[in-house]
Amino acid sequence: MRKVLGLVLALVVAGASMAQGVQEAIAASGQAAIKAAIARVAPAVVKVEATRRVSTWWDQFFQDPFFRRFFGEPETTQTSLGSGFVVEYAGKKYILTNYHVVEQATSIVITAQSGDSWPARVVGTDDILDLAVLSVDGADLPAAPLGDSDALEIGDWVIAIGNPLGFSHTVTLGIVSALNRDVPRPDGSGYYRRMIQTDAAINPGNSGGPLVNAYGEVVGMNTIIARQTSTGIAVEGINFAVPINEIKLALAQIVEKGRVTRAWLGVYIQDVIPGMERQLGVREGALVTEVVPNSPAAKAGIKSGDVIVEVEGKKVKNSSDLQMAIMYRRPGEKVTVTLVRDRRTMTLEVVLEERPAEGTVTPGQGFVKFGLTVQDLTPELKSRYGITRDSGVVVVSVEPGSRGYWGGVQVGDLIVEVNRQPISSTVDWNRIVSQLGEDEEVLLTVVRAGRTRFILLP
Repeated sequence: MRKVLGLVLALVVAGASMAQGVQEAIAASGQAAIKAAIARVAPAVVKVEATRRVSTWWDQFFQDPFFRRFFGEPETTQTSLGSGFVVEYAGKKYILTNYHVVEQATSIVITAQSGDSWPARVVGTDDILDLAVLSVDGADLPAAPLGDSDALEIGDWVIAIGNPLGFSHTVTLGIVSALNRDVPRPDGSGYYRRMIQTDAAINPGNSGGPLVNAYGEVVGMNTIIARQTSTGIAVEGINFAVPINEIKLALAQIVEKGRVTRAWLGVYIQDVIPGMERQLGVREGALVTEVVPNSPAAKAGIKSGDVIVEVEGKKVKNSSDLQMAIMYRRPGEKVTVTLVRDRRTMTLEVVLEERPAEGTVTPGQGFVKFGLTVQDLTPELKSRYGITRDSGVVVVSVEPGSRGYWGGVQVGDLIVEVNRQPISSTVDWNRIVSQLGEDEEVLLTVVRAGRTRFILLP
């Protein structure tokens, strides 16, 4: 019996030792893969320093020679820090970074892992993807291999490499938390679309750096950091990157002509959600909520309530599919759109046009007055800002330093009266504000977070 017990005990110990060995081997293999991925991309990552002139309200005082004589010239420059990575296209090397890192820069310097620095110039930019393409003369830097962001799955390991808070070549590890996220732009001008969400730590200075998969391929560009909710609740581990596949499509156009020209259908869309199929007669597709007047869609006969299910014979499962099927085509191109209307399938031909600038495609935009840009209510705007009323105009932009800015008007405010005159749409807004001088007294009645308040513009 003792011999049997001894044998069993020996087998248990051996099994435990073997299991531990297997676990150690798996851990070592995983670590080796991550280290190899970092080593493959890190040499292509650079620090990006952009210097720009900053205009302040003090500038107007220093236009006077008296102030210049006694106080000297004011300091009006600012340096922003970001990251970037080298890619190769058509036999030449370029550096990719975020547009917001180099926007309005008067000079740009990139620094490699070796510590060597070079001046860089902007080849072209794309605000929609927050993408800037830079060129550097005299730098022989390795290019990062590019992966396939469409192949990403939730739970995949990803690595962020960059220069957070000025700490060069910092590496963080996480997973893909979600895909195809639509994230509001910080300036309120629209959304970043189809973003990769990750919990890999990203901090100021990481902007423009690569998001890398476990095979050492760049699958995204780190762009947005979520720090707190609209109500001030702190959040962590919610960060967003632009998919590399869209950057690839934009890169070719930027290198060739300095900008991206996108095609436009002219519709507002949403996904078909469960339960709608009984009314719409289709389970998936892009549901048209609004058609922009005089747009390609309007001219072709597309209507609100239509469900677009195919473009040029390629299936459209959701709104993201429709956007990708249209936006990177050539303006002027004729495409065949298959849709379902009142349970009947029909085909229309649409001649695409160039996409208007971000923020100008919404129907019913009002005159810009007092630094305020307003738009008519749409389902998207009502949902975005939690508006329950059916009339008024929504503030979508506030110019810094304007009367609206100093009066405390905020993006998302619903203006329902100007000088106690009712505002139901941009037609009312345009009619009333066109009769007001820039210096006239203006009392706005606005609704914010469901509560009405009066704002007197200074």
